[in-house]
Amino acid sequence: MSKRILLVEDEPSLVRSLSDRLGAEGYEVSSATDGESASELAAREVFDLILLDVMLPKKNGMDVLRDLRQEGVASPVLMLTARSQVVDKVLGLKLGADDYLTKPFDMMELLARVEALLRRVPQSVDTEGGSFTFGEVRVDFRRAEVRRGGEPVELSALEYRLLAYMIDHRGELLTRDRLLDEVWGYDATPYTRTVDQHVSALRRKLEDNPSRPRHLLTQHGLGYKFVG
Repeated sequence: MSKRILLVEDEPSLVRSLSDRLGAEGYEVSSATDGESASELAAREVFDLILLDVMLPKKNGMDVLRDLRQEGVASPVLMLTARSQVVDKVLGLKLGADDYLTKPFDMMELLARVEALLRRVPQSVDTEGGSFTFGEVRVDFRRAEVRRGGEPVELSALEYRLLAYMIDHRGELLTRDRLLDEVWGYDATPYTRTVDQHVSALRRKLEDNPSRPRHLLTQHGLGYKFVG
C-alpha cells in the first residue's frame, strides 16, 4: 500500500514539483494550498506524513500544527519554511513537528528526510485502521487516539509513536539504542535518559499502578518490553 502524504504549500510551482517527484517515488500525494483547508483535510483523513509550510494564507503552519496535535492527529510532520531563525525551529518542534527543512532545499535531502520519518511509523499495526486493547486502554490507530476507561488520554506525538512502536513489537526486548533509532529518528540527539523518561510518562498515563507496571515492563540492564 502506498504511503499517503499531505503536502501543504501555497506556491504552485513547488506544489507541482514536489507532487511529481513524490509521486514518482511511489507516494500518494494530496495537497492543500491554505491553512484552513489543510486542517480540515488532515483531521478528516489519515496521512502517513504531512509536509507543512509555515507561511500559508488564512492560517499559518504553526497554528495548523498546534491544532492538529490538540485534536490528536499524530502523523509525522516535516515543516517547510523560508525562515531560518532558530526561534522558529524551536517553536515548531515544541508544537509537535518531527523535523524541519529550510527553503531552498535539495530534493534529495527532502526525500531522505521523508523516508526517515516514515521509517519511524510502525508498519504492521496501522494498515487497516485497526485498534489494540490492553487493560483499560484502547488505542485506535485509525484516529491516532488513546482512551483509558473510555476517557481520552493526551499523549504527545512522540509518546504516541513510542507506544505504537512498543505495541507493534510486543513481546520483544527493545533496547534503548533500538528505540532511539526507530522512534526518535536518524538525527535525534537525545540525552541519556530520554527513553526512560518517556516510558515513565506512558506508565503514569496508562498503567493502573505505574510503580508496578503490567504492560510497559523494564528489562533491567537491557531495555523494555511491552506485554499486552
